[in-house]
Amino acid sequence: MTQTTVNGTPSAAEKMRQNLIVGALGVVYGDIGTSPLYTVKQCFEDVRSVTPGAIFGILSLIAWALFVVVTLKYVIVIMRADNRGEGGILALTALALRATGRGSAGYGWILAAGLVGASLFYGDGVITPAISVLSAVEGLKVATPLFEAYVLPITIVLLGALFIMQRHGTARVGDFFGPIMVLWFVIIAVLGLIQIVHQPGILRALNPFYGVSFLLADPGRGFVLLGAVVLAVTGAEALYADMGHFGAQPIRRAWLYFVFPALLFNYFGQGALLLGAHSAEAIQRVLDNPFYRLAPDWALYPLVILASAATVIASQAVISGAFSMTRQAVQLGYLPRLEVRHTSEQEIGQIYVPRVNLFLLIAVVGLVLGFRTSDNLGAAYGIAVTGTMSITTVLAFVYMYGVRRWHPGAAALMFGFFLAVDLAFFGANMLKIEEGGWFPLVVAAVVYIVMITWRSGRQVLVRERERDALPLETFIATLRPDRPPRVPGTAVFMTGNITIVPNALLHNLKHNKVLHERVVLMTVHTEDFPHVGDEQRLEIRHLEQNIHTITLHYGFMDQPNIPRGLAQCRAMQFHFNLLETSFFVGREKIVTGKRTQLWRWRKRLFIFMSNTMLDATEFFRIPTNRVIELGGQIEI
Repeated sequence: MTQTTVNGTPSAAEKMRQNLIVGALGVVYGDIGTSPLYTVKQCFEDVRSVTPGAIFGILSLIAWALFVVVTLKYVIVIMRADNRGEGGILALTALALRATGRGSAGYGWILAAGLVGASLFYGDGVITPAISVLSAVEGLKVATPLFEAYVLPITIVLLGALFIMQRHGTARVGDFFGPIMVLWFVIIAVLGLIQIVHQPGILRALNPFYGVSFLLADPGRGFVLLGAVVLAVTGAEALYADMGHFGAQPIRRAWLYFVFPALLFNYFGQGALLLGAHSAEAIQRVLDNPFYRLAPDWALYPLVILASAATVIASQAVISGAFSMTRQAVQLGYLPRLEVRHTSEQEIGQIYVPRVNLFLLIAVVGLVLGFRTSDNLGAAYGIAVTGTMSITTVLAFVYMYGVRRWHPGAAALMFGFFLAVDLAFFGANMLKIEEGGWFPLVVAAVVYIVMITWRSGRQVLVRERERDALPLETFIATLRPDRPPRVPGTAVFMTGNITIVPNALLHNLKHNKVLHERVVLMTVHTEDFPHVGDEQRLEIRHLEQNIHTITLHYGFMDQPNIPRGLAQCRAMQFHFNLLETSFFVGREKIVTGKRTQLWRWRKRLFIFMSNTMLDATEFFRIPTNRVIELGGQIEI
């Protein structure tokens, strides 16, 4: 299909590509697109001197960080590691795990790295809304010091409204995100370009020599500076994480042809403004907020409003990413079942996770009240981002070399270079732990402990269930035509292992002394790729005594739906009438025992999560009026 029709108007395919590019601007590039609000200011806070050499050196480092980390690493290389179109740290972890066998030491290390990366993502998800919105509102102080007392209240109100809005979904306002971000990038590019015209010599900073020279002239100060330079590339992970929503090509085009040039214009415009300030008073005036000083006085308030809208959009993208990450973690067995509400009938990615939303709200508001200014938050920002970027590099190397069979020398050289850059940024940010860098690490540590405890606890639970379990084949062999008595209807027993007899079935047989005429053991299996087609959904086995097993396959981005899965059985001549079908679900009370597979505090944490997780009935969309719960007790 050609890009234009005969009369010169864009074709449907071209319009779709354009819409995807605009949509990517609104969702993918909100975080990195609002970085000019605070990056240059934070860089000079760390350098503590404003000289032509410092200006050229800092701008050179920012420009080349954007080129190496975002353009080369993510846009060109990392986005090739797609899990059937999906990206993100958990999708990449699933890919990298294919390079080794389950149960091996390598498998454990890869899984641990992926979970650490996912945990750090939540740390980033807490700081991004706080620093972005706070930086935007601080523009009011540039207009007049009278607004200084109102910056924190306005920030908290905006953040509170943002999180409250989540329950209603973003589908209604999603169409406005792209155009607002298009306007944002155009405005910041024009503001920067005006200053570049006044100081065209600033473009010399595109030469990497200035950045390298600045680092080598004072390695200690240069290393500290890297912790602020990395603020320019925060949000790069979003390019990869949101690949499944828009596709690789729209994201690449939006970056190369629109976002990257706009960011360079603005960063260099801020540098040109500093370069043109010749007195100490003028320099200090610009340093108070280089971004807002680009605007004329009459445009300051409209720019604050636009910046606030852009930062809310950037925050929305991070929050939505946290919801999506949580759903993936639940499906892959790294978190307990949580309530996931779908807020749009058209967009599968529009979801709302109430518990995660509340967690982020409390953490973000606490962060704003604790740090109070974007300068203070700048010290906390970066560790989580650079940690995730480093882990992404390692996992991508494992996948490209171990699965895609890239040339070992070329892969090692390329990813070794990327990792060296990532670790340099990460190391520089580690120097800021006492100044606030501890916060995202604490958030990440809490999330990691929760995920690894849940996974380990589930493994212990499975072993305990199977230790004295009765094999299904043995159970079938003991059945006789006349005993136990069979009653009309179908009984579906939900179980994690269809090769053994579920406890719910044994309890039902023990107390009711009967079996249903047709017995079905059903399990849900989550694959390591995002979506499973309907033609691959079902796996049915017909055994003796009218006993059957069904395995429903779902991708880690799919929403399990048991009634819909049963409806698909008709295509395989296996019919279900829900009015004559009962679903048996085991509800186990887990108690701590003397066995030492888990430390006592981890057992208690696991039991708490088990007791508070979402019911299987609701999670799997089973009709509540057809469910029978049978209790039991198990010791871990």
